[in-house]
Amino acid sequence: MSSTEVREGGADNGASVRKLDMKLEVMVVPVSDVDRAKTFYGNLGWRLDADITWGDVRVVQFTPPGSPASIHVGSGNTSATPGSVDGLFLIVSDIQAARDELIAHGADVSPVFHRDDNGVIVDGPAADHATYGSYASFSDPDGNRWLLQEITTRFPGRIDSSTTAFASVGDLAQGLRRAAAAHGEHEARTGQADANWPDWYASYMVAEQSGGELPR
Repeated sequence: MSSTEVREGGADNGASVRKLDMKLEVMVVPVSDVDRAKTFYGNLGWRLDADITWGDVRVVQFTPPGSPASIHVGSGNTSATPGSVDGLFLIVSDIQAARDELIAHGADVSPVFHRDDNGVIVDGPAADHATYGSYASFSDPDGNRWLLQEITTRFPGRIDSSTTAFASVGDLAQGLRRAAAAHGEHEARTGQADANWPDWYASYMVAEQSGGELPR
């Protein structure tokens, strides 16, 4: 196969030649003091999956609540400079609640901010908490920087509607609240109670997660 053919295959995301899933599993976060980092991430309430040593290599794995991917902090497992990672995203459905929780667990989290139409950082959440629009940040003891980003409705095509899932009880509860609010507006528009509200909720929540057209 020529290099041109390889590039052409990538142009359509390789849909015609895809054989198997490739799931992002772990990001390495370089630290200078493994035990200090272990204490920091453990205090955040992240799940400790492993603390393994092979000779001079030590790997400590943590998984944030509800996350399908994990991080490694350790020694001998990366040549990156400690503290050099900037912009690891943690996706949340409620930016203020997530900020409050992290602060309660000892993190120094910035105020919530967003970018205006010119890309300038402005204090406070995005107007109407527009999905993808609100952020907050914090760093670990080495200076590796994390970003919280509030996402409630995904861009179209980002999630397969047939495999839509909520990562935690909290995310499911937030989704139900948004569906309830939208359903209230639906009933106000139609002028009648909707006895089929469970199906409406389900359609709304799946569409919201997968980027589909929301029911009205």
